[in-house]
Amino acid sequence: MKFSIIIIIVTQLLFTGSDLLARYNMPKSGFRISAFLSMWFIIYFLIRTIAMFGQLYIFTTIELGKTMALFGAVSIILSNLLGFLILKEVLPVGVYVGVSFAVVAFLILAVSK
Repeated sequence: MKFSIIIIIVTQLLFTGSDLLARYNMPKSGFRISAFLSMWFIIYFLIRTIAMFGQLYIFTTIELGKTMALFGAVSIILSNLLGFLILKEVLPVGVYVGVSFAVVAFLILAVSK
């Protein structure tokens, strides 16, 4: 299970990192065909493909309900952490309380059998 948790975190980090890459580049490129033929999009696509393999591995090793809950909790944690650290987004206190609940939920799911 420990290895699976690491794969979930790495996979979600890849998905979230590629989302940041798209968020940075899409406003510059616009939603045009040229954006999807650019180098940043190829890198974006490759990162997401690698992440998909990690996700498929997890789908074969952990029950679906637990898998999706773990991916959801890790996604909430990482997106808020990276939004704060990289994008300098400061959200209301209530949001961070909710993220704290996600952290607790992740820990409960990660250690439960």
